[in-house]
Amino acid sequence: MFRPKIPTMPTPTGLAKPPAVVEPTTVSPNVQTPPATPMTPTPSRPTVQLTPGTALALVGGGTAVVLVLGAVLVSLLLAVAITGASVAVCAVVLRSLLASEAKRR
Repeated sequence: MFRPKIPTMPTPTGLAKPPAVVEPTTVSPNVQTPPATPMTPTPSRPTVQLTPGTALALVGGGTAVVLVLGAVLVSLLLAVAITGASVAVCAVVLRSLLASEAKRR
């Protein structure tokens, strides 16, 4: 019951075919073609022209991103601080209740 059952290898069903024979081909010499005239290389990327309007838009967009990211991070920090303060208040109240319970006995 606890012994593993090892599967048996399936036996081939058809006839095994020998590998195909590759025959060598003859090499013919290449006919010389005249070299093409060299073309002037075109730049792979177009150059970006920064106008005052696009520079202002980039600065404005970057400023907006920094302000939004800063607001999110500050709000997360504030949430952690408020949570920590409320946990501390709860701990003080529980400690006070447990101390008053011990005094009654």
